[in-house]
Amino acid sequence: MQRFGYVRALSIAEAVAFLNEPGLRSRPLAGGTDLILITRAEPSLCDRVVDITQIPDLHHITLDGDRVVIGAAATFSQVIENQIVSSTAPVLIQACRQVGATQIRNMGTLGGNVANAAACADSLPALVCLDAVARVLTPNGEHEWLVSEMVLGPNRTIIPAGGLLVSLSYPIPIPGSQSVFIKLGRRNAMAISRLTVAALGRLDETGRIAEARLVPGSATPHICRFRIVEESLIGQVPSHALYQSAARLAADEMTRLSGRRWSSEFKEPTLIAMTARALAQVFETEGRSA
Repeated sequence: MQRFGYVRALSIAEAVAFLNEPGLRSRPLAGGTDLILITRAEPSLCDRVVDITQIPDLHHITLDGDRVVIGAAATFSQVIENQIVSSTAPVLIQACRQVGATQIRNMGTLGGNVANAAACADSLPALVCLDAVARVLTPNGEHEWLVSEMVLGPNRTIIPAGGLLVSLSYPIPIPGSQSVFIKLGRRNAMAISRLTVAALGRLDETGRIAEARLVPGSATPHICRFRIVEESLIGQVPSHALYQSAARLAADEMTRLSGRRWSSEFKEPTLIAMTARALAQVFETEGRSA
C-alpha cells in the first residue's frame, strides 16, 4: 500500500471542496472498514483521504414528514439503536445487526456500505426493499437517486468522482406492514453473505396480500426488487403453496438475471427455501413481529 495524505473536513461543504481539490485523487473516509482493504488491492486508488467522521449532519437520523432520513456517516450501531428506524424499518435493523462483529458495527457506516456497493453488502437489500433514496452532493449541485438505480453492480455506482453521499432516506411503510431480513453465511456469526433476502408486505382488510416487496442479495449482478414475484402475490390469500410458488418464481428470476453459474446448483434451492421462509414471516397472521 503506497502512502496517501489525510485531511479532516468539519462540514459537508468543506468535504465536497476537499474531494474536488484539483490535482488530487481524494476519497471519503468514514468507518474505513472497507477503504483499507480496497486500497491494499488498488494501491493507486487515491492520493488522499478526506475524513468525514466529525461532520455532525452526516450522523443525524431524523423524521422529515413521512420519510426517515439517515446521515451517510451514521454507523450500523447508531442505526440499530435508533428508535425512529426500529419503529419504521425492522428490515433495516435486522440487516445492520448481521454486519460483522460489534467492533465493525461501531465503526462501519451505512453510507459506506452503499457507496462501496459490495455484492455481499447486507444493508443494500434492505434499503432497496424500502425504496430508499440516496442524496449525493457535488460541486455542480445535488442529485437524488433510488439506491436500486445508483448501485449499478458489484463495487459500481453512478456517484461521480468528487461526489459525496450525504444521506439515505426511505418513506415510512404503510401501517400494518411487516418486514424481515434473512441471511445465509458460511457460519452463524461474522460471515460474508452468500445469499440474503429482504421482504416487506401487508394484508388488506380481507386478509389478502395488498403489498409485497422482495429483494434478494448476493444473487444478481444488479440488486433490485423482483417485481414479477411481487406481482404474483398481490391479491392472493397467504398460504404455504403460494409461498412455494413465489419462491420458485424468484429462483427462475435469479437465473434469468444472472445466467447459470457454478453456484446455481446451490443458490437456486437455497433461494427457494429462504424466500418461502421470508414470505411466511411477513404474511402469517400469528407470531408476526412489528
